[in-house]
Amino acid sequence: MPRTRSGQTVNLKGGRPQADMSALGRALRRLFAYYPRLAPLTMGCILFSAVISSIPSLFIQNVIAIIERWYSTGDWASARPEILHYVIILAVLYVLALLSTTLYTQLMAIMTQGYLNKLRQELFNEMQTLPIRFFDTHQHGDVMSYYTNDIDTLRMLISQSLPTFIQSGAIVLVVLGIMLYFSVWMTLVLLLGVVAMFYVTKTVGGGSARYFVKQQQSLAETEGFVQEMMNGQKVVKVFNHESESIAAFDRLNDALRDNSYRANAYANILGPIINNIGNILYVVLAIAGGVFLLTGVPNVSLSGSAFSISILVPFMNMAKQFTGNVNTLSQQINQIVMASAGAGRVFKLMDEQPETDEGYVTLVNVVENPDGSLTETAERTGKWAWRHPHGDGTLTYTLLKGDVRLTEVDFAYEEGKPVLHDVSVFAEPGQKVAFVGATGAGKTTITNLINRFYDIADGKIRYDGININKIKKADLRRSLGIVLQETNLFTGSVMDNIRYGRLDATDAECVEAARLAGADDFISRLPEGYSTELTNNGANLSQGQRQLLAIARAAVADPPVMILDEATSSIDTRTEAIVQRGMDKLMEGRTVFVIAHRLSTVMDADVIMVLDHGRIIERGSHEKLLAEKGTYYQLYTGAFELE
Repeated sequence: MPRTRSGQTVNLKGGRPQADMSALGRALRRLFAYYPRLAPLTMGCILFSAVISSIPSLFIQNVIAIIERWYSTGDWASARPEILHYVIILAVLYVLALLSTTLYTQLMAIMTQGYLNKLRQELFNEMQTLPIRFFDTHQHGDVMSYYTNDIDTLRMLISQSLPTFIQSGAIVLVVLGIMLYFSVWMTLVLLLGVVAMFYVTKTVGGGSARYFVKQQQSLAETEGFVQEMMNGQKVVKVFNHESESIAAFDRLNDALRDNSYRANAYANILGPIINNIGNILYVVLAIAGGVFLLTGVPNVSLSGSAFSISILVPFMNMAKQFTGNVNTLSQQINQIVMASAGAGRVFKLMDEQPETDEGYVTLVNVVENPDGSLTETAERTGKWAWRHPHGDGTLTYTLLKGDVRLTEVDFAYEEGKPVLHDVSVFAEPGQKVAFVGATGAGKTTITNLINRFYDIADGKIRYDGININKIKKADLRRSLGIVLQETNLFTGSVMDNIRYGRLDATDAECVEAARLAGADDFISRLPEGYSTELTNNGANLSQGQRQLLAIARAAVADPPVMILDEATSSIDTRTEAIVQRGMDKLMEGRTVFVIAHRLSTVMDADVIMVLDHGRIIERGSHEKLLAEKGTYYQLYTGAFELE
């Protein structure tokens, strides 16, 4: 299992989902970190609104006392200005509460969307630092769920649950204080009912929370499956796998339904139970108050006032307000638990161990002086060198030539399951080195190690005599042009996709790269030429055309070393001849690693490596390997097949 930066083990896949209250606290701390002034101001407005809405009960008691005195004395003239005084105060308080509520709702809207925007940016930025291994071992739909479902639970928390929880909690505390001010005996009766509410909330709410967390996990799994099926829809139809796909989706969807049903069943029953306990409590308080009045029980209160109808009436209203807000608080528990689960998933992704890079050797543009020395320059010169700082403060420059050597390399994707055994490859500048062998023999793995998508377990890889562990990964990869077997195109124009290889390339350079790759002909026939918009991974192009664009993208990068992983696997024989001419020009003067199933594409390689189960079993030129009449000979003559 992966480890967080703090060293704690986390599990992003599988396992029993659990609410993470520490992650919830972390999410709230980020809110205050993002908005150090706005967040406290908003919280203050919420508290002010809550306190203001609770205070009128004090004035109602005074108004009722005035009315009682007026009724007994009949002196309406003296009572009227006092009542008017309290009415004005109440009106002012309610206006202030309205203004405060309006202000905090607007501020909360600003903070919520800003918070989500910043969190998504931070999440995406952190994701870009993760190693390739993470994406190879996690379902992409599940990763997408972090940005949608899990982030959305935090939106609900910040925009709704948090202000409601603060406001209701403040009202409960203020009203409790006012009730103690009026009558301790009546407050104790009320608290007995609150104990019952707390017990029910803990019992019912706990079950609801458990299933809400499971619902979150089921939703991520369902979305991951849907995305997987969308990406593989052609394969599903080709193999008539629709019914099996539907059955698999139904299983996931049924699990989501069951978890959602149980979560909402618990949640929906909690409110009515708490509400009815409140109603029963209201009746009990009314009876207790009547008994206190009739029997003349001495009142115990902070105010020191005797128990009377002027205390009972506002107390009953406050009791209703108190239980109503307790009910509101209980209703927020489910959303808070969902938010804690979502926050836990988000922060576990953000805490994934980033790709490490201890490299300090960088790639720079240089000018070669007449005496053979190199001078670093900020301009693009077409010549590159490795800039190597030393402990004594001096710098040395090594001209980038493209000399790549793997010495006795071992590697395993999973511990105890080796993929490469004692692999040694020597590629001199300008050489074309080819790898052939069955699927799973380790061909692509070798290229993944050269660009440090993965790090070797043992052995050495040197680039121009420098251990690649000393080279910064970004600079290492900038020196390598890669055409992968799986072509990925991005939303944008054809020109944008070619320029992806080098963002500062001019239009003319992109067109020249397309001509070199043999892509200019079909691009010119597109509706808008190089301005044609591509969407959905270039679905409006053929597989061969998409691969030609990938080759053009590598060509515009103009790297000294090229890695071609089945670069012509999806191109027909006629197109392959066109591409091969462009590829020959592209490979001139460069070190090239070629992975191919079509042996016709590697016949002119300087060295051909034949791999079998992670070992190099034969190496040499095409003619030499044919003369040896080993595995390569059998493959070439058709006696063996690669698969």
